[in-house]
Amino acid sequence: MPGDSVADVAGNPVTLAAFNHWMYVAAKSQAAQSPGSPVIVPSDPPNFDKCVAQVRKQVPSLAKTATKQLRADCKQLFTSLSSQVLDFLIKGYWYQAEAARLHIKVSNAQVQDAFNKAKNQQFQTPAQFQNFLSQTGQTQQDILFRFRINQLFQKLITRHTTQVTPATIQRYYQTHLSQFGTQETRNIRIVLAKSKAQADAAKSALKSGKSWNAVAKKYSIDPTSKNKGGLLVAVTKGQQDAALGAAFSAPLNKLSGPVKGQFGYYVYEVTKITKPTQQTLAQATPLIRQTLQGQQQTSAQAALDKAAKSHWLSQTKCRTAYAMADCSGFKAPKTSTAAAPGQQAPQPQQAPPTQTPPPSTTTK
Repeated sequence: MPGDSVADVAGNPVTLAAFNHWMYVAAKSQAAQSPGSPVIVPSDPPNFDKCVAQVRKQVPSLAKTATKQLRADCKQLFTSLSSQVLDFLIKGYWYQAEAARLHIKVSNAQVQDAFNKAKNQQFQTPAQFQNFLSQTGQTQQDILFRFRINQLFQKLITRHTTQVTPATIQRYYQTHLSQFGTQETRNIRIVLAKSKAQADAAKSALKSGKSWNAVAKKYSIDPTSKNKGGLLVAVTKGQQDAALGAAFSAPLNKLSGPVKGQFGYYVYEVTKITKPTQQTLAQATPLIRQTLQGQQQTSAQAALDKAAKSHWLSQTKCRTAYAMADCSGFKAPKTSTAAAPGQQAPQPQQAPPTQTPPPSTTTK
């Protein structure tokens, strides 16, 4: 491996300069998530002397913290950020290598055209785009690199994607009918009494013309409904005490009960019935197609990554200080990673780079 490289993918080096540049982009992205946080770039393993000095200078409250502690914090931040950066760069090589293996090509003109269209859509003026680059620490060549990898990725994905057919849509619809309809609901007034005698008294009071508000407040022990005239709204069968299942065969506006339930005796009356609904297959098709396409995209990406890993992992070598999951022979350490002083721990990104990212750009 060349002396200025941190990794090598089938003879293609990831240079220290490229790695440090993307570490800076990653650190700027992380700092942007917590406004006011310093941009700490832990790029000098294994001792992290520069990182320690940077922390002392940019985080005054930690100026007198023990060097040993700051080194440990820098190391943890380095492990987290470097794994993201190398995952991005190595997978970028893997996708390019897979494309070459399968004779898939993307021209410079195609990359430039896609970039120009996205840039014109997202930025109204050249100054806005330059401000975006400044905010994220990226160059235009970085963005073009993202576009090249994304276009190759999309072409590779099609090799692992199956078509969503009317038959698969119908099968999904038939096995997920409840997702495309609503159950019958009922509004029910109840009095939940401690004893049958109190339930009978409540029922008699209602029959004699007393209001539900007055009767529920006097007799009910149900905390949800006693101060609302006993009203339960949009109840579905099985949602309440099993004893109230009888209310789903009761007619409207008929006082019924008492029936014994788990917590006492119910007197009830159905005041409104909302009939169930069910979308037709035709109505549900757009959502089903979108769902299946999303599932297929996820499955296709997993299949692509599996194929790329099987072909190129053995040819991906990393220096010990930079080793991570995409490196041949890597064994994960048992220690966990954490954020460096003044920064929020970053969340690793699994998806490949896509379009020109917005000003709140992610590591990739």
